[in-house]
Amino acid sequence: MDTLEPESAPSATATGPRKPHTIWQCLGPGLVTGASDDDPSGIATYSQAGAQFGYGLAWTLVLTYPLMAAIQEISARIGRVTGHGIAGNLRRHYPPLTINAIVFLLVAANVVNIGADLGAMAAALGLLIGGPQWLYVIAFGAASAALQILVPYCRYVSILKWLTLSLFAYVATVLVVPIPWGELGLAIVRPHIAWTADYLVAVVAVFGTTISPYLFFWQADQEVEEEKGDPAAQPLKKAPQQGPEELRRIRLDTYIGMLLSNGVALFIIITTAATLHTHGVTDIQTSSQAAEALRPIAGTFAFAIFALGIIGTGLLALPVLAGSAAYALGEARRWPVGLARPWNKAKAFYGAILAAMAVGSVMNVIDMDPVKALFWSAVVNGLVAVPVIVMMMRMATKREIMGEFVLPPALRALGWACMAAMAVVDTAMVVTWVM
Repeated sequence: MDTLEPESAPSATATGPRKPHTIWQCLGPGLVTGASDDDPSGIATYSQAGAQFGYGLAWTLVLTYPLMAAIQEISARIGRVTGHGIAGNLRRHYPPLTINAIVFLLVAANVVNIGADLGAMAAALGLLIGGPQWLYVIAFGAASAALQILVPYCRYVSILKWLTLSLFAYVATVLVVPIPWGELGLAIVRPHIAWTADYLVAVVAVFGTTISPYLFFWQADQEVEEEKGDPAAQPLKKAPQQGPEELRRIRLDTYIGMLLSNGVALFIIITTAATLHTHGVTDIQTSSQAAEALRPIAGTFAFAIFALGIIGTGLLALPVLAGSAAYALGEARRWPVGLARPWNKAKAFYGAILAAMAVGSVMNVIDMDPVKALFWSAVVNGLVAVPVIVMMMRMATKREIMGEFVLPPALRALGWACMAAMAVVDTAMVVTWVM
């Protein structure tokens, strides 16, 4: 069994981290995290929202943007200031039962999500070229795992950044279908909220898909990876002089990444509202079904772009889902963790990634209902989000943990507002069960 290795001492000549020269160089953990939120299961959720309610749920993407951006910035700050991920900090400051319960639920939800995403990617490729979907599932899972284990971290992160461009497939679909912009704008600024079970379930699904715990864990751990990969960088608690520049970078990275995430989600709702909903197609349960339904309405071009986007976003989301589960499990168990480590120096960590991919692949071979799997994954994510946010907020406001980098009042208010919004969403979800 691997044991935790001591952290390397900071360079005696370090004066500060390397300063990025362009906006693209500033983008990293936040961009990849935001983009990975629009995975195939998320696409299915947004497609169903647009098909079923037209533009009626477009307002949710506007409301969740500042909340999502704030909680992701808080996650990044915790990682960059302390030099440890969310699970590592939870292990240091909370009872073992607490961290073990959260990690178990996170890993379970992520594995189910991996299985659903692999199935959606295989179905999308099958729509484009035909062939056996089980083979595509295995190929996608094996390719993603191999990239995480064999490709050096700096190169792998660059691959993930370029994969975020696949999200623009959903911008392209908007350009080829007619959009009633006035109706859309009115739906956003003056939404009509229907107090029905179906509407509330859809709102819960959008919130749960947009603000998910695995995103918190991934971005915090990627900030740790970035810091450890730069000889001139140190955790900000140990090197507060690096704080102003690094926090500006984190803010730019995070807010652009989350804007991309919510913007693309909004484009998906707009596309399916303008095409499927307008033509009476209101029941979409998978992302590949959404792509197929687009073909006779919006044309082959829109269908192909939509399907290719499912594959591209899946390739981006798989490592985030598997990696965040492995980081959380490894930090909780005190394993050496990190994609920058050679595989033979972090066997348990990489073993967890392989296991997550393998189980997700097997789920597509057995008789799994993908709709139910995604539903329960969203339920677990929604329920876990509230206590995780509460503990993150408590950590991020304690001077003994964050030093001089405790949260400023505005970010603190947004963080607690995000927790309150998720609590309301969870309550609405419970209400829909008993209605």
